[in-house]
Amino acid sequence: MEISATAVKELREKTGAGIMDCKKALAESKGDIENATTYLREKGLAAAQKKASRAASEGIVTAYIHSGGRVGVLLEVNCETDFVAKTDGFASLVKDIAMHIAAMSPLYVNRNEVPAGVMEKEKEIYAVQARESGKPEQVIRKMVEGKVEKFFKEVCLLEQPFVKNPDMTIEKLVMEAIARLGENISVRRFSRFKVGEGLEKKSKDFATEVAAAQA
Repeated sequence: MEISATAVKELREKTGAGIMDCKKALAESKGDIENATTYLREKGLAAAQKKASRAASEGIVTAYIHSGGRVGVLLEVNCETDFVAKTDGFASLVKDIAMHIAAMSPLYVNRNEVPAGVMEKEKEIYAVQARESGKPEQVIRKMVEGKVEKFFKEVCLLEQPFVKNPDMTIEKLVMEAIARLGENISVRRFSRFKVGEGLEKKSKDFATEVAAAQA
């Protein structure tokens, strides 16, 4: 079928893909813009998977301040070249991730960073909770596995649903940026700060120590 220049232009503006890629996507999708968009995203993500193993040692560190100065995030995201690090697309991605961290309070970048001791403690708690159901041991194991997966999705940045679009995870957001920008991109590390966080606990601990010393 004949693909109109208007359809190609619309698809390019929507996806940022090249002219020939847009033409091919429209041809494969029989001119349907939405199906062509899905086609390009799928192809792009497949290509991004191949790029994900390449070294990424450039990038930027950004600071994001939210909620009237009460929450702040420092974030490092890496890419392959200084050229991509200076693009608006990369800067926008990093800002979105920093904003997400401020809003959703992840504890780790990915599940590999979760300390073994933390995981063992969580599994013990889940096992105790599961056994209270009185179900067989094999069912309990599956219940624990399910709770562990849920735990990872709650505390690991890459596995959390993106706050601006819960239909995609932060990992998928990064993969789409890899496909769009043509380089490997890696979230390396972050720190989240909240005014007063931990101070109340420390004050109570101090008060407890003083009371114990006076007893």
